[in-house]
Amino acid sequence: MNLQTKLNYYGSLKEPFLFIIDFDLKNYDIILLKDLPNDIKYSISSDNKVKQDNHQINKESIELAVYKRMFDKVQSNILDGNCYLLNLTTQTKIDTPLTLKEIFNKADAKFKLYYKDKFVCFSPERFVKINNNKIFTYPMKGTIDASIKDAKNNILNNPKELAEHTMVVDLLRNDLSIISKNVKVDKFRYIDKIKAGKKELLQVSSEISGELENDWHSHLGDILVSLLPAGSITGTPKRSATKLIKEIENMDRGYFTGVFGVYDGKTLDSAVMIRFIEKLDDGNFIYKSGGGITSDSDMEDEYNEMIDKVYIP
Repeated sequence: MNLQTKLNYYGSLKEPFLFIIDFDLKNYDIILLKDLPNDIKYSISSDNKVKQDNHQINKESIELAVYKRMFDKVQSNILDGNCYLLNLTTQTKIDTPLTLKEIFNKADAKFKLYYKDKFVCFSPERFVKINNNKIFTYPMKGTIDASIKDAKNNILNNPKELAEHTMVVDLLRNDLSIISKNVKVDKFRYIDKIKAGKKELLQVSSEISGELENDWHSHLGDILVSLLPAGSITGTPKRSATKLIKEIENMDRGYFTGVFGVYDGKTLDSAVMIRFIEKLDDGNFIYKSGGGITSDSDMEDEYNEMIDKVYIP
């Protein structure tokens, strides 16, 4: 069975499972919760607070000149009308004394996944949640250092940030309209505060909802595949942005910016796999991060935001 069929099948049985899907929808793992192995650990929508140790990591980010070349390619495509918003990501070499499993245990995040000593993510961003025949999605777009004077008003009143967030909300609203009815924006641009090592970041999210048919359990694969890849980590239009990402980033995202989640037989909850550390074959770690680029983006601001997102919470 392919990904879509397998998700539909387990959903029709109302059999609880964990799903992990990569950015390209080429690689995935669907594991019945009763068969979950010891080398996969997850935490979904956790409100537990872990004692903050200000986990230190050494970063070796890409050079500004390299980032600028990528940024300029994005701007050129925006100018040519090939996209309006594109999520540009890069990889940063990091050094930490912690193992991936220790990072999973120590990190304070709503959504956490440790996968076979290959990668760990500690994501603040929910993808979709399904409960009582309603589907919700929570696009997160817009980040600012909380220590900046009047940070909340700065980001909420920034025209570039407003335009970027609005484009993602429109994209996700359209995506939900494919698989649900009575789609509406319940909350527009609310603020979450997130621990980022020694820093605190403010991140802007919105809530969008739609109504599903009573038999949605049997169509889990249809629903998820129709929504992937997530709009908040691709861009608009999604198909064009996804194609440009592959051309410009010059790396394989792999499971980074894919999704993982749990279906318990009654409800589904899931997250976008951002805040992501991958273990290379040589044992070294890389951290993948990025942000949305629009015509109004400032190159150095985007570069610094990409670095700010490299942390262990």
